[in-house]
Amino acid sequence: MAAKNGEADRAERALVEQWRDMLALHARTQCELDRVLHRHGLCASDFEVLDVLAESAGETACSYRVQEIAERVHLTQSALSRLIARLERDGLVERRLCAEDRRGVRVALTGKGRALHGDLLPAQRAVLTRMLTRSDTP
Repeated sequence: MAAKNGEADRAERALVEQWRDMLALHARTQCELDRVLHRHGLCASDFEVLDVLAESAGETACSYRVQEIAERVHLTQSALSRLIARLERDGLVERRLCAEDRRGVRVALTGKGRALHGDLLPAQRAVLTRMLTRSDTP
C-alpha cells in the first residue's frame, strides 16, 4: 500500500511541477512580448486584440462582438472594455453597432490599427517562436 501512495505522491508532484512550468513559460513569454511591444506603445493584451481582429479581416463582418473577443483573449469583460476604449482613443479600433442586434457592439480594426498590427506581427511571432520552441524550455 505504501508503494502505491508513493507512486501517487510522485505522480501528483510531477503534475504540479508541470503546471508550474507552464505558468512560468507563460509569464516569461508574456513579459518578453510586453517588452518588445512596449516600444510601440502596446502591451501583449493590446496586440492580442488587434491580432484577433486582424484574423476577421477576410470575413464578411470584418469585426467581432466584444463577447467573442473576450472568449478568445481570456480577459474579463470589464478589462477588455477598458482595453478597447484605450485602443479606440489611439485610433486603432472602432466600435460599431451590431446590425443583427442593435444592443450589441462590434469592434473592428481601423486602417491605422491594421497597419500597426502588420508592422508588429513579425516581432510578435518571433517572440513566440523563440520562447515556445526553445530546447531548454522546462
